[in-house]
Amino acid sequence: MRDVTSSPRRALVLGSGGHTGIAWEIGIIQGLLESGVDVRDADLLIGSSAGSVVASHLALDRDIEEAIEQLDAPEVAATAATMGARVLVRYAAAGLRPGSPARSRAWLTRRAARSAVLDEDTFVAAVGHGLGEAGWPERDLMITAVRADTGEGVAFTKDSGVPLARAVAASCAVPLIYPPVTIHGDPYVDGGIRTLTNADMAAGADRVLVIAPIAFAVRRMNRPRAQLAGLGAHVRSTCVVPDENAVRAIGRNLLDPSRVDPARRAGLVQGRRVADRVAAVWSAP
Repeated sequence: MRDVTSSPRRALVLGSGGHTGIAWEIGIIQGLLESGVDVRDADLLIGSSAGSVVASHLALDRDIEEAIEQLDAPEVAATAATMGARVLVRYAAAGLRPGSPARSRAWLTRRAARSAVLDEDTFVAAVGHGLGEAGWPERDLMITAVRADTGEGVAFTKDSGVPLARAVAASCAVPLIYPPVTIHGDPYVDGGIRTLTNADMAAGADRVLVIAPIAFAVRRMNRPRAQLAGLGAHVRSTCVVPDENAVRAIGRNLLDPSRVDPARRAGLVQGRRVADRVAAVWSAP
């Protein structure tokens, strides 16, 4: 049994959401910090897709402004894309398919490599641009991904024998947009297709904060708040999702780098506004 007199274990879960998701998440974190709530000291960081970029910068104790600056780099600009109607329809169809979730994910990723707008090496270099040769930090960091051929979800950690930048690239490899990323000979894609935040992986934490650029999922059980409820009544938690102002600022195309600045500014304002709610979970004794 856990010693109730010890400090609570706090988990920060950062969800998927493309270029604008990175910016909005950073804005939220900055807004919280300005209001006296510092979530950068989480005991566990879990990042999926966009969240994997932000989580990695936090775990490496880097200024998260660097992550925003990297979005302006030519290498990263080359990853700009549009999730058109064809892609969205296939995602919706995968969510409604009968059978196991893993089989549905494998069906979704079946044509991922042929549909990609970039080759694998170019994509990995672009995503890893801001991380360089950085190794895994000693802090607890989980980078989620999905094995493309089986649909099984994974969480890469410092013990997985995978370069950090490649793990992050795999987590960001949106199916039908970007190519699968090869790790140990197997193809991996976006961790956000397992669930948008993978908040269920925070099991064992006492306090959980989810920052989720996208909160809707076809299956209710995959929505962030439902996953938080599944952690147990003893876990103190809260979930921050874009408010109306942030939704307008982010726009409809999550992979549009031109929306980065408005998304970050909206996150900054919202972070200040939700600081008391977050502090009640994160900072209360």
